[in-house]
Amino acid sequence: MSDTLITIVAILLAAILMFVFPLMSVAERTDDMSSLSVQTATTEFVDNSRAVGKITLDNYQKLVSTLQATGNTYDIEIEVKILDENVGKKSAWTTGTVIGENIYYSVYTAQIMEVLTADNGTSTYNMSEGDIISVSVKNTNKTMAQTIRGAFYSISGNDTYQISAQHSGIVTATGSN
Repeated sequence: MSDTLITIVAILLAAILMFVFPLMSVAERTDDMSSLSVQTATTEFVDNSRAVGKITLDNYQKLVSTLQATGNTYDIEIEVKILDENVGKKSAWTTGTVIGENIYYSVYTAQIMEVLTADNGTSTYNMSEGDIISVSVKNTNKTMAQTIRGAFYSISGNDTYQISAQHSGIVTATGSN
């Protein structure tokens, strides 16, 4: 009886070692490749938008299609900090060329998407030199690696994400239609 029990345990351990751990390794590798693809696409989107001074619907859709090609779903958050050059009285601590202080106010994804999808036909969100654009991308679905890891390590939570990317930069050109 004890030999049979030991044999069954050995077969289960062999099955785990032969199938589950390689599957887990492949799933982790897939997440790594997806993460690299997401980071590259996010960086290209931000750098292109910074260089031309505008966010176009075509570039946004290119970002979305690149992200969808990984087989996951993502939450894309765009924030543009618009430089509001507040012209005021000259203060003692500023240089001769600076009057007042520069203040940034933020425009978020929903507002940008309203401009991009407006019926006026422009499908462009223009930015000015000195504005700051930042994009954050996080996956919203559970990847296979997360599911396997959760089964073995009892890691759970709805706020956990495996794949993410962030990139930001200062706009170097003023966009125009």
